Parts: sequence; C-alpha cells; structure tokens
Amino acid sequence: MKPAVFLDRDGTMIRDVGYLDDVNEIEFFPWTVDAIRALDSAGFTVVVTTNQAGVARGLFSEAQLDAIHAAMSQVLDAGHAPVRAYYYCPHHPNGKVAAYTKVCDCRKPAGGMVARAARDLDLEPSRSFVVGDTWLDVGLARSSGATAVLVRTGAGARAEKHPLPDLRADAIVDNLAAAASWILTHR
Repeated sequence: MKPAVFLDRDGTMIRDVGYLDDVNEIEFFPWTVDAIRALDSAGFTVVVTTNQAGVARGLFSEAQLDAIHAAMSQVLDAGHAPVRAYYYCPHHPNGKVAAYTKVCDCRKPAGGMVARAARDLDLEPSRSFVVGDTWLDVGLARSSGATAVLVRTGAGARAEKHPLPDLRADAIVDNLAAAASWILTHR
C-alpha cells in the first residue's frame, strides 16, 4: 500500500472564489504545480478530497464539477504534476436538491473520501498526509489516521487564529509549497 497526500482544493491548490462553477474562474496558486510535482516525484499518490455542497444546494451540477476537475488536470498534467483522482462530497444536510440532501460519511471531517480512495487506489492512510486550509481538513486527517497539515492560504490564517480545543494540526505552514517541503522532511 502506498502513501498519499490528500489535498483540499479551494484555498489550498486554487484560490477560493466561493462556489466555483466555471472553469474560467480557476486560479492556481503560483506554487501549486511545483509542489504537486515534488510530491509525485517523491513517490506520493496525490489525491484531491473536497466538499462540494454547491451540488446539494443546486448551484452547479456534478457535470460542471467534473469539467472543473478536468480543466485543473489539464494544467497540472502539462506541468508534470499529476493528481491521481478527485473525490468530492456533493452532499449537505441542508441542501435543496433532494438526491444530495443528507448526512453522509463522505463530507469532511468524516473519512469516507479517504477510505474510498484508499480502497480504489491501494493507499495507506496511516502513511499519508492531509493538506488543507480549514479545521475540517485537519478533522479529515484525524478521522482517517493520517498526518494533518494546515495551510494559511484560503481560510487557513483565520482558522489558525481560532483553534479548536480538541483538534490540532501536526504542522501549520504558509502554503502548499511549504506543506510539500514539510511532508518531504517528515515522511
């Protein structure tokens, strides 16, 4: 079983623009491609895990979400920075689209996305890292047995100022480039 880095999407890899529903609004941070390439070169399987309640809220469809992930992959693949798979939770308990309005095991901080990726891709969560900009990402790491890295981009700087009493990150760093460096020295 292989180690992985499970990346949050909005605020970690790309700028968080709210409910991203248009490929033209994707804006990668300048360090994203290099950081993912370094993780891939070091033998980590890079996987995206992202809550996408906009589907449940009727703001965009799963087809639009798939198109966004395909557009992201084009940029990343061109930079030799492959993301092996995208796992997303389209659910929300207060959604407007009945099929997606529910409590589920895939919405962060629950570990359903990591568990599914581990099964699908032969990954070992206990040898893996979760990188994200919210306490939900740290919670995902804890619920999955992975190491948690909180980045200060996106909502991360605000999250760092408001720690949760029962939840701690293993590292808090400036951005995904710093997270990749920390991971490579603490693997």
